[in-house]
Amino acid sequence: MAGTISNTADERQGLEFSDQPVPPDQRMARMPLTMAWWSVCSAMFYLVVAATLALAYGSVNAIIGIVLSVIAFAAVNAVLARHSIRTGLSVSLFSRILLGRTGAAIATLIFFATAIYYAVFEGSVIALALNSYTGLSYSVAALIVVIYSVVLIFGSIQNWLDKFNGVLLPFYLLGLLAAVILAVSTYGYSNAWLQLGPEGGAPANGWWSCFTAYMGVWILMMFTYDFARFGKPEDADYHGNINFGAPFYLVTFLLNGLVGIFLAASLPTEGGVTEVSVVLALIQLMGFAGLVFVWISQTRINTANYYLAAVNMESFAETVFRIKLPKIVWACVVGAITYVLMLANVFAYILQALAYQGIFVVAWVAIALSHILTVGRSDSIPGKSSLEEAVSVNPAGLGAWLFAAFIGLVLHFAGDSLAAYSAPATFVVAAMTYVFLNRSTMSESI
Repeated sequence: MAGTISNTADERQGLEFSDQPVPPDQRMARMPLTMAWWSVCSAMFYLVVAATLALAYGSVNAIIGIVLSVIAFAAVNAVLARHSIRTGLSVSLFSRILLGRTGAAIATLIFFATAIYYAVFEGSVIALALNSYTGLSYSVAALIVVIYSVVLIFGSIQNWLDKFNGVLLPFYLLGLLAAVILAVSTYGYSNAWLQLGPEGGAPANGWWSCFTAYMGVWILMMFTYDFARFGKPEDADYHGNINFGAPFYLVTFLLNGLVGIFLAASLPTEGGVTEVSVVLALIQLMGFAGLVFVWISQTRINTANYYLAAVNMESFAETVFRIKLPKIVWACVVGAITYVLMLANVFAYILQALAYQGIFVVAWVAIALSHILTVGRSDSIPGKSSLEEAVSVNPAGLGAWLFAAFIGLVLHFAGDSLAAYSAPATFVVAAMTYVFLNRSTMSESI
């Protein structure tokens, strides 16, 4: 194996491997990695996005879009997870190969910024729940949320986050069940949740709009790649097919989505269906148990948001500014930025930024997938020196990435009729352009 890293076990303890592949002796067993990763399956966001799509395009179209998204996410992540396990690379390190050091810095910046944005959203939900139930001011509640979220990721993914999220997972699932049972017992059961839709009836192609809406959270594929690198090679099939595969997305998208659609039709909410309105309705329905359920849901996913934001910010600082500081320092920086954004009321701007960044994420996924399926099938753990000596710019990768993102942004700004095709077009253009440019470059070098 080229470039074997010689750190001792003591030197490695607590390392997050932001600047080197995860070595074989630092990989995690199946269940601990599963519990760490499944922190991502719980969030009010998953309930609300399904309910919002059902109201806009019809319940049936929303469910079809969710099922298709489960298939797409499972298929892509089966490839990404296996490659990450085989190489031990993070998104940042893999991007050096795909895009060059300059492109990798941009990709890492987009990654940690997106993780921070999600931390802002999910943390705000907890803070508003605390504000509503206890009467604490929002600013104090937000500070409490940020402080404990930062402290939770002081431990590493190998020795703390897996245990913490493993304990909370059953309580989250019980909370979902309790919410449905209480809604039925309080307001009665009706099939109306299957007939949700816009006035005038659901559009015939609404399922497509629902499917492409879930392409806006393809950042989960980057999440997958950064988590999967801790998997053992002998567990690659398990992680590719189950842990990061269809079972995970059946819970994350389909189960949460069905509950979200049902609750949107059953619970009285003020001002439309939003994360806040659903949370307040749940607290009104469930009382203190509702507050605990919201805390479990949002805290679990925020361990992933804060962890990935901190680790990728650490990698970005090392790559661009040659600044090397412990992950704990970057966790505190992430917490400070998150707190400021939580107080700044910039949600509308963050949503716009996420829409733009989502196009770059889809393009990255397409290029990564194309690389793995064409030239990266036999990739193994690379030496640290080979990563440090990566070219500044990989014309094939960076060219395909920027060109596809440009096409996607043009379609996105063109209006509703074309915006629904911006993410799929970005994916196709990125994949085809990367394969073409990469083959052209290889032909010229022969």
